[in-house]
Amino acid sequence: MIHFVTDPADPRLHDYRDIKDARVAGHGKGGKFVAESEVVVRRLLASGLRVDSVLLTAPRLTALEAVLPSEVPIYVVAQEVMDGVAGLPVHRGCLAVGERPADAHVPEGVRRVVVLEDLVDVDNVGALVRNAAAFGVDALLLSPRCADPYYRKAIRVSAGAVFALPIVRAERWPTDLVALRDHHGLALLGAALDAEATPLHTFIPPARYALVLGAEGPGLALETKRLCDALITIPMVNADSLNVATAGAVILDGLRSPRPDRQDA
Repeated sequence: MIHFVTDPADPRLHDYRDIKDARVAGHGKGGKFVAESEVVVRRLLASGLRVDSVLLTAPRLTALEAVLPSEVPIYVVAQEVMDGVAGLPVHRGCLAVGERPADAHVPEGVRRVVVLEDLVDVDNVGALVRNAAAFGVDALLLSPRCADPYYRKAIRVSAGAVFALPIVRAERWPTDLVALRDHHGLALLGAALDAEATPLHTFIPPARYALVLGAEGPGLALETKRLCDALITIPMVNADSLNVATAGAVILDGLRSPRPDRQDA
């Protein structure tokens, strides 16, 4: 299924055309996504998700040939053809088109969930997905306004972690947030800068929780804070806040640190 293509106008490359401008709204369901870079494409191929095709330069074909499925069309092009089709320089020389997974649900028995409220920056969403996977989170819940985790740049920033975690977009907000406590038995922990929030280093984390993170600037909505069982904060010296993805990583690490007085579920 390896095809060498020299014409940028070849209709078989349609899915790769002008991907810089092909921002897919995160509110939709189904459809396709574009994966970029050898690392991300490898993880896509290993994920079990449907892959429609792969677009490669010759050096990337050499690197990936052993893991390319025989039933998937593989298009090999010169770097200038790839850049012309994509509408931007594809420095990593490797793209793939996949099918979005079916609607996900928060799995039963989860112990750690990350909740994102109204994060519209795709870089932050991608970085938080990667952080969540790194720190052993079981699933993510996104509020309806969050950016699309399957947008090309978000996938790349996540280093392909979007393929490994259940990512659920809430349809009823904040009802779906409250269900994490009422149905799944998770304590809702809100990250906040409020003076009354408990410093992370003194907080005794429950064994099962959902960490709720808000957008940079506005932070969590007042109603969301009121729904939380506890608010936690990161003490800082020469700054008043951190990038939300950085803050999420710091808190996730702090919550998993072993402590002799940790509460048992």
